[in-house]
Amino acid sequence: MRWIITLILLLHVLPACAEEADDPAVSPISLSELAASADLVVLAQVKDTDYFLRRDIPVSGSAWLKVLIPYKVDGPVDLIEVYEKGLSDQECYFQNPSVFEEGRRFLMFLKKDPGDEGRYRGMPQGCALDVLVDSDNRYVLRYPVTGINLSDPLGELARDMKFSDSYAIVDDEELLPAQREAMLADGQIVPYESPRRRWVYTRGISLTAVRKLLGLDTLSR
Repeated sequence: MRWIITLILLLHVLPACAEEADDPAVSPISLSELAASADLVVLAQVKDTDYFLRRDIPVSGSAWLKVLIPYKVDGPVDLIEVYEKGLSDQECYFQNPSVFEEGRRFLMFLKKDPGDEGRYRGMPQGCALDVLVDSDNRYVLRYPVTGINLSDPLGELARDMKFSDSYAIVDDEELLPAQREAMLADGQIVPYESPRRRWVYTRGISLTAVRKLLGLDTLSR
């Protein structure tokens, strides 16, 4: 569990500091640019992982995700393998769902693995954006987004929403104090009734709006 919290904190810190970074790998990028440079763009759900752990943190291995919506693909695809190795800020690791829960859903941007054409690797800018299910059973990009430093004005597209997705609820320790206070002040999260301190996200962006930002010319269905 500790590695999950560590990675979540890293993903939350990155967007705030990336604008000052000189490394082009973490410079802001638009969704259309990201989709154009990716070999695969899909909405997918984590089904299983097999990672080598060091001090409870994954350092290499694979995750398998079920494709829910294919946006940019070479042909029919139902299950993808995402392999990663190393532990930099943008490595593409996922939380393995328990037998009592569904896996997280992500909008994925991936490159083919040069060492194995049957699997994929994350992009230098990141690989995944959290997607939730709203109360009308529609897929929605969670706002604020984390994991990739995007240049698109997503705040203009965000709307107040209610979610039927357990992953819309976040434990207090998964948020940095300054970040939590900023999100509370802006109404992006509200307290969630629970024996322990937890929060629930309140805003999202429809995947229809996100699809337009991805760019019609870069994608295929």
